[in-house]
Amino acid sequence: MKNLFLILLLTLLLIFPVLPGITAEQLTAKAILEKVDTLLNAPQDQKIHIKLVLIDKNGKEEENRELIMMQKGEKRMGKFLSPASQRGIGFLSLPNDLFYVYMPAFKKTQRIATRQKSGKFAGTDFSYQDLGTQQYSEEWSSQLVESDQENYVLQLTAVEGNNTGYSQLMLWVNKTNFFPVKVEFYNQNNRLCKILTSSNVQEISGYFIARELEMVDVIKNHSTKMFLEKVEFDTGLSDEFFTERYLSR
Repeated sequence: MKNLFLILLLTLLLIFPVLPGITAEQLTAKAILEKVDTLLNAPQDQKIHIKLVLIDKNGKEEENRELIMMQKGEKRMGKFLSPASQRGIGFLSLPNDLFYVYMPAFKKTQRIATRQKSGKFAGTDFSYQDLGTQQYSEEWSSQLVESDQENYVLQLTAVEGNNTGYSQLMLWVNKTNFFPVKVEFYNQNNRLCKILTSSNVQEISGYFIARELEMVDVIKNHSTKMFLEKVEFDTGLSDEFFTERYLSR
């Protein structure tokens, strides 16, 4: 009977060499971050219709806005559709740290300097930098500080040449799909300044995307909610959409 038990135990170990929840090769922080980058930048292009809700310190809605945003590779363009006071305001994020804003009231396109990219875009709680494309593994060194049943928690420290305006981030990454479900942003004084929470993560056309996001400015006690109402992937967007000329139309 004892020998039979040992045989069964060895057989189980051969079939299941690792206990549930433990991988044969633990992922490093860098590998996790690279998987995040791959997931976020997987579509060839995307076009998203967004509803923005600005919320004051008392939890009251200040204003609702509509925004159309398009992305192709490392290029991203967004334009406000409403209300009338914001209609036409847009941004264009391009490779090599280029960022432009168009203000229809002045009929002028302005390039945003690197030192200005931490400023708020059009009164929202998203900075110019936040609205650009993200390649975390290129601008941050990473350390795995926690791992529970659902998420990896990474501490990201800005590397030399990082122009985001943040000194470090804390990133919660879902273990199942490697989607970043929460980000804490720390300013140059290492003070927590903003928290981004992503929810209602869905798989659409083979890509994962959060249909609801909330950026909270913890210092000013103000927040902006983002609802992705219509999402389209791989529609063959023209490069024309990602030019200063189109931005100013």
